[in-house]
Amino acid sequence: MNIYKYFSAVVQAVLADLAASGSLPAGLDTARVVVEAPRDVTHGDLATNAAMVLSKPAGMKPRDLAELLVPKLIAHHEVLGAEIAGPGFINLRLTEAFWRDRLKDVLIAGPAYGESDEGKGKRVNVEYVSANPTGPLTAGHARGAVVGDAIASLLAKTGHEVCREYYINDAGAQVDVLARSAFLRYREALGETIAEIPPGYYPGEYLKAVGQALADRDGAKWRDLPEADWLPELRAFAVARMMAAIESDLGLLGIHMDRFSSERALVEAGAVKRALGELESRGLLYTGILEPPKGKQLDDWEPREQLLFRSTQFGDDVDRPLAKADGSFTYFANDIAYHFDKFSRGYPTLIDIVGADHGGWVKRITAAVMALTDGKAAIDIKLCQLVNLLQDGQPVKMSKRSGTFVTLRDIIDEVGRDVVRFIMLTRRNDQALDFDFAKVMEQSKDNPVYYVQYAHARCRSVQRLAAKQFGDEILSAESLLAADTNQLDSPEELDIIRRMAAWPAVVSGAADAHEPHRIAFYLYDLAASFQQLYARGNNNATLRFLLENDRSLTIARLVLVRSVATVIAGGLRLIGVEPVEELRS
Repeated sequence: MNIYKYFSAVVQAVLADLAASGSLPAGLDTARVVVEAPRDVTHGDLATNAAMVLSKPAGMKPRDLAELLVPKLIAHHEVLGAEIAGPGFINLRLTEAFWRDRLKDVLIAGPAYGESDEGKGKRVNVEYVSANPTGPLTAGHARGAVVGDAIASLLAKTGHEVCREYYINDAGAQVDVLARSAFLRYREALGETIAEIPPGYYPGEYLKAVGQALADRDGAKWRDLPEADWLPELRAFAVARMMAAIESDLGLLGIHMDRFSSERALVEAGAVKRALGELESRGLLYTGILEPPKGKQLDDWEPREQLLFRSTQFGDDVDRPLAKADGSFTYFANDIAYHFDKFSRGYPTLIDIVGADHGGWVKRITAAVMALTDGKAAIDIKLCQLVNLLQDGQPVKMSKRSGTFVTLRDIIDEVGRDVVRFIMLTRRNDQALDFDFAKVMEQSKDNPVYYVQYAHARCRSVQRLAAKQFGDEILSAESLLAADTNQLDSPEELDIIRRMAAWPAVVSGAADAHEPHRIAFYLYDLAASFQQLYARGNNNATLRFLLENDRSLTIARLVLVRSVATVIAGGLRLIGVEPVEELRS
């Protein structure tokens, strides 16, 4: 149950009753009426803006309208009280019985708790990672990978049909450089001594494996041929080998794509010409001369006629060029074609996860999507800020394997997949993230992934001890569902129940906003509440979960423990982290 949507329906029913009785005008637009958590938890459990947003169309003062609503809301059997606050907000307090009943929701749903069909019939394409196939994945790619994968999981949990997609940038000059760099390593594998890697080439040792693989397959076939003969073959071979390595690295992170789309294949299939043809048919292309970039002195800038897209008609700062001086398409033209291709495949909602260096790209691609789809497609571009790799507060040295950066595989080898995935969500994607190898392995409250895992492991430990002390039947579904949960009446217990009751709404909100960090934040708060509840028993034996002389209260408390374990495990798996059964020092 999403408690906010549930009580939104209650408020809507009250409004309908008032309209039917003539107390409110008929036909009021109630679309903006919401029920949500109050900003101050001391004000109540829920708050609604109904009186505020309906006062003007109803021709009433907000407080007068609120006074009509309050008696009707209090009459609901699950509402304990309703108060008018400020200019007309209504705060609701719910009965303890309502909150305790939510424990049954968790027990009955089990791992499916929090799932919904809100997105049923909606298709979403989530494109993430999409690193150039010129080197191993880095720490920066890891963040985008985790954010994108978690968004896809959230959307799937809320009923959306999701395509996880990787766009291979294999049509630009950088893959020609990759081919030339791999050719050097190929000659090296054939026994030649390679001098210093030329400037502009990729120096990483990872290309030695590519060169050796080609030598193993073809021998000296390409060694003495001119570049024009071997470049296409080397390019295709190197890209394929690099993509295999990238896919393997993503697998280490628990990420498996539904689709890999090739930029080169799109271009060769005429997708760019088709997309630009669509823009031309809408009168959105023209030949013109752009002004020089503002605030910059460019000695080599010369005004020239270019094929331009009227992106300013859709909110961009300037119109954008689509062809280079030699007549070839710009990267932006290829990007336009790719996004049109995604829409044409039946995805009206597009989500792109890209690096912070794409900030200037957002307006132009948003404009292109609006133009090509007549506003029928929605695009959300998430910029991932940098990841600062540290060791005890000091910057980490570069990887020998890559030559210029620390690879994703290096990080996973050092701390494990689960740590990487959780920590990458401990900040909003648009905030810089410090990843300190020492800190993320600490066994302390300051390490969120350890703290949440510890709470789950402690829940499982309590259940194992209960089975040993009372027998397995005490943890059976029949036993837990029949528990007298009215005995869970302490403020700490009710606080945890309220937090767990909010889980479906947290999932829904995170999915709607495409903000998976909300899940990590929620899990940490739930773990903290549980740890505080557990700690009560350290000084007072009657507050422990297992009471040898009170089986009934023990079962009630085990319902709470089982529910916490279920929600934490479900939340961890949602962001790709495997919950642990026990933690050892």
